[in-house]
Amino acid sequence: MIEGIDRRQGLLQALAGYYERMDDAEAPGWSREKFGWCVVIDKDGEPVRVQDMRDLGGKKPVVRQYQVPASFPRPGTTPRAFFLWDKTAFSLGVTKSGRHNALRQHEAFRSLNLERLAGTNDEGLMAFQHFLRRWTPDRFDIDPFVSEMLDANIMFRLEGDDRYLHERPAARRLVAPVSEADDRKTTLCLATGERGPAARLHPTIKGVEGAQTAGASLVSFNLDAFESYGKAQGDNAPTSETIAFRYGAALNRLLTRDGPNRVRRPIGDATLVFWADASNAKAAEAADSWFGEAVAVEDADEARKIGEDLAAVAKGRPLSALHPAIEPGTRFHVLGLSPNAARLSVRYWLSDDLDVFAKRLADHHADLRIEPQPWGKPPAVNYLLAQTTALQGKFDNIPPLLAGEVMRAILTGAPYPRSWLAAAVIRLRAGDDPGQGWHAAAIRAVLVRRQRLQGTESDIREKKETPMSLDRDHPNTGYQLGRLFAVYELAQRAALGRGVKATIRDKYFGAASATPASIFPLIIANGQNHLSKVRKEKPGWAYMIERELEEVMAHITPTMPFSLPRSLRLEDQGEFAIGYYHQRKARLGDGATEQPSFDDDSDEGNDRDE
Repeated sequence: MIEGIDRRQGLLQALAGYYERMDDAEAPGWSREKFGWCVVIDKDGEPVRVQDMRDLGGKKPVVRQYQVPASFPRPGTTPRAFFLWDKTAFSLGVTKSGRHNALRQHEAFRSLNLERLAGTNDEGLMAFQHFLRRWTPDRFDIDPFVSEMLDANIMFRLEGDDRYLHERPAARRLVAPVSEADDRKTTLCLATGERGPAARLHPTIKGVEGAQTAGASLVSFNLDAFESYGKAQGDNAPTSETIAFRYGAALNRLLTRDGPNRVRRPIGDATLVFWADASNAKAAEAADSWFGEAVAVEDADEARKIGEDLAAVAKGRPLSALHPAIEPGTRFHVLGLSPNAARLSVRYWLSDDLDVFAKRLADHHADLRIEPQPWGKPPAVNYLLAQTTALQGKFDNIPPLLAGEVMRAILTGAPYPRSWLAAAVIRLRAGDDPGQGWHAAAIRAVLVRRQRLQGTESDIREKKETPMSLDRDHPNTGYQLGRLFAVYELAQRAALGRGVKATIRDKYFGAASATPASIFPLIIANGQNHLSKVRKEKPGWAYMIERELEEVMAHITPTMPFSLPRSLRLEDQGEFAIGYYHQRKARLGDGATEQPSFDDDSDEGNDRDE
């Protein structure tokens, strides 16, 4: 559901504009639908064979889209059929749930088509009338019909004719177009400012992940609670029938699965589509292709190229200088849609120059930088969110509202939501591995962007920005405590070996980052026992670890270990995670032959606990 008139105007106008640029746009009264089967009939209306229309080139058959007489919403219990095509429940009277459930639907299909086709002398349409009069659902049990057809869309064709029935000239003349040239009461269209009949029901939008397979409405008023000022249905958001048709056709085209204007995997629960306004199709395609790769890059070579582009954009170069096919000043639109029962929710709707979006994506990747980098290529947004906020790292477990807020922040350049910081910290406290670096990178991104956009000059002078790489002099107590925790974990590993089943990280990381005063005395006491063993067995390592401990403790005030903070605020818990990651990845010593680190696998370990 669209919030506010201004957002509705901009979105519907932009979609209607995209419709005008579609080379093969369906005309009013037509729509693109998915089909897998066609029933071929002879002149007497007898089915002679079934044509498999699916794409069989991949691992499994894929249905294809065809332009047919338009579909429409079918609310309520009274069956309403489509012209010359429909699901098997309507067109053949059979369905997976049982034939007795489809009798009313098939009768509605039969009645509508016989009525519309009355008086025609077209050979194909007359054959279809014979088919409708003779057909009984029991006929489906006989060849050439197959069970795979059940509940799929079915169209028809006359034997010996390459055209489908709805493509015959006589059939096209019977398709009722959307027309504003009638005597209905007109209203002022909110999208164009022109007068015309308002669309009573807005088009059905298909392809949004998680929405009803039959489609959902972007604009809908089907309950009294949604209506106001005595207006019913579409009169509450007066949009002309022409604009309603155009925006529906355009949005359904953009939402085509695996299409060039759609991010393949949803971001949270939002299906993201995008499109450019350009003077020609080639320029628009170049802009669309670049943005799609930048938001959800998967190929390693493309990721490298996108990384180079973003680095150049960060230095002030326009995309048109990097890719001549992209026009300077290209206007670009981004829309995120989420399912909401029989409706669609707009998670975000943004429109700006493509160079502006590119600069914001470059800022996003810059804010994510951390050393050492935990990924080999710039991470896609949904993968980043899965790694930092989702239970078991599953895409389905990404908090949907958070995903929308993060994506909006990326595309607008606004501060990341504080809830992203909270979610990452919660996942670390729940047992996610802080040594992987994903959470640290996300936490640092939230902190540095807020510090950059909301910080004061004194913050900058006092060097309070969260560091990208190990900074031994960073003044944040949480950061230094995270470093201290990592050094004591290293002492444990040096004493007990890499085979230790449960390190202090597994037992105490969450508590130590939240309530240091209650946990660190225990960690320090155990750490001294571990160091005592290391001094005996690996004195060189003991020397470097103790020197690192002294350096860290010198940066923690008040004096350790008796006056530690009782608790750390959320931002400082984030700093704790970053300090831990930086220290964990650092190698100690000053060029000595033997340097202890978490990545050193030279010792065998003995499966001992602490």
